[in-house]
Amino acid sequence: MATGEQLSLEIVTPKGLALLIEVDEVMARSVEGEFGVLPGHLPMLAALDIGLLHYRQGDTVTDVAVGTGFVEIINDKALVLTDRYTTREDIDVLAVRERLKEVDGELEKWQGELDDAKRLTLIEEEQWLAAELEVFGDPAPPRVLSLTRSTDYRDIIPHAEGEAEVHDEGETEDEASGEAG
Repeated sequence: MATGEQLSLEIVTPKGLALLIEVDEVMARSVEGEFGVLPGHLPMLAALDIGLLHYRQGDTVTDVAVGTGFVEIINDKALVLTDRYTTREDIDVLAVRERLKEVDGELEKWQGELDDAKRLTLIEEEQWLAAELEVFGDPAPPRVLSLTRSTDYRDIIPHAEGEAEVHDEGETEDEASGEAG
């Protein structure tokens, strides 16, 4: 149990106890957004999202990656139950980057249903791989994936590809607005 000036941080995965440490502060991302916990925090239960969990000991902040799960805060103890956990030292950056490239390729060419379990699993894996790279200090480029297909605006707005729209008397859009072409 932590003293009144510290928190006990315990991270448990399906493989067992992954981390047990006394800390000054814990910060993580829940499905509702970022949160931080200091000693004396009111009891709380939150669903974790895939991402970084930061903990501070004095002036040192350490980042670890956690998967989905739950965090319970009670009596100066932060209990994290998560399906995945990794530290910077455990990450093979080249293998993670290679797998991320493969997953991105599969998602780019996806033709099936957007809510198909395989696609959702690929998205979750992509988020995990990105979290691992972020812990390592080499974040992946951001991607936005959703359950809807992106719109190809070239069909709606033909000049979106850089072609100037022609106005009356043969003027282009740039000429009509007074800009040089």
